[in-house]
Amino acid sequence: MSIIEDKLNTLGLELGPAKSSVANYLGCKRAGHLLFVAGRVSELRGEVGTDVTEEAAKTARDTVLAILSIIKKEINDLDLISGVVKIQGFIRSSPDFNNHPNVLDGASDLLVELLGDNGRHARTATGVNQLPFGATLQLDIIMQLK
Repeated sequence: MSIIEDKLNTLGLELGPAKSSVANYLGCKRAGHLLFVAGRVSELRGEVGTDVTEEAAKTARDTVLAILSIIKKEINDLDLISGVVKIQGFIRSSPDFNNHPNVLDGASDLLVELLGDNGRHARTATGVNQLPFGATLQLDIIMQLK
């Protein structure tokens, strides 16, 4: 088991099985030392600001767990991750909701807990009116590998 998985266990979290892509694309693609992880939607459905409230940041964290499962399937060892370069977060939200950065903190906080300063990253938090399958959130991540 990797150091990252040990940290997840300490936090009471675990990786589930990696979900397959739903269309004609790869779950992730390596280019040199970078790993581009395709957008992954949350299990939670609904609009932040109307249907979804305090669970929005938790769903961002849970979506990172789903992404880590995909990465593990691709590279076998999460300890090959040397850092997080960038996260793009798309949050399905009501027109008057404007606290998108706090929602995405659920993802950012977990990555920093797991990787320390190497988990700090650039990011974009964008509100949208719809996501695939009615999901609350969609994340894609660029990781740096050893």
